Amino acid sequence: MTKSYHVAVVGATGAVGTQMIQLLEDVTFPIKEVSFLSSARSAGKKLTFRGEEVVIKEATPDSFAGVDIALFSAGGSISERFAKDAVAHGAIVIDNTSAFRMHPDVPLVVPEVNPEALRDHKGIIANPNCSTIQMVAALQPIRAAYGLNRIIVSTYQAVSGSGIQAIEELQTQSQAILSGEEFTPAVMPVKGDKKHFQIAFNALPQIDVFTDNDYTYEEMKMVNETKKIMSDASMKVAATCVRIPVITGHSESVYIEVEQDNVKVSEIQELLRNAPGVVLEDDTANQVYPHAASSAGKKEVFVGRVRHDLDDSKGFHMWIVSDNLLKGAAWNSIQIAESLIEQEII
Repeated sequence: MTKSYHVAVVGATGAVGTQMIQLLEDVTFPIKEVSFLSSARSAGKKLTFRGEEVVIKEATPDSFAGVDIALFSAGGSISERFAKDAVAHGAIVIDNTSAFRMHPDVPLVVPEVNPEALRDHKGIIANPNCSTIQMVAALQPIRAAYGLNRIIVSTYQAVSGSGIQAIEELQTQSQAILSGEEFTPAVMPVKGDKKHFQIAFNALPQIDVFTDNDYTYEEMKMVNETKKIMSDASMKVAATCVRIPVITGHSESVYIEVEQDNVKVSEIQELLRNAPGVVLEDDTANQVYPHAASSAGKKEVFVGRVRHDLDDSKGFHMWIVSDNLLKGAAWNSIQIAESLIEQEII
């Protein structure tokens, strides 16, 4: 008899939680029950799942009794508070926050890159940062074929990565500027930092707060998470992360250096064309390349503008784009759940 699963979504009313629920409608594994958990403020509201209304419940330590898979996307503090309770009740936690990503006993997984790491889980599995996910998914086939020595990435990230308030600030500022009205920035680049700046018609080279080495936490996430996912502490990785006035879809300019000599652009393009979860959009003669607007609402990672570096024979440049709320968050979490079941880990 085929096993069916009880799935809980923590943070069910948030932007990513909403996407998770929509994606659960079409998963490859059978679901016998769902639990939608949130704060006390949202408890009692109803959401629809497969044509039936489900009442949202307040998350408590006992909310996870009987749950097989718990998808967390309600912020790091909530994950730190309830993830171990979920594990104690027998659930496998797939956490979409930064709470456990760099914990040595927690696998950090992108299913197209390192699904084997799921076998080492001890109850909690971490979903990487959105900008890291799309980059490593695109680079993995190149790394597997030719090796990688260096990655330099500059990101152009959508405001939805900072939540609903950031989206609203972009919209209200845009309207104010077009109407000639004054406004006071209050959210971007980081709500909790000392200063706030205009995001509409602007680009802000700060995502998260700065660390002691003058890189932001977002940039260090990309550096450290890439090394962990690729199991290569010696990998040379550098990142500059920029917030731009786009609602959905992170874009990245990525420079890599491969280990092998005489690699052709056409060979890299062919690898990307056949890579799982990747779509090659690369025909500059006809202005075909990925962009944020066309990636919104899609699960895949899109790659284009693949070209040789002009000075280094082992260097290549490319442009990588993906929906940060789907592949960058909700869809990668669902893929992890599906991989757990496909590998018979749960």
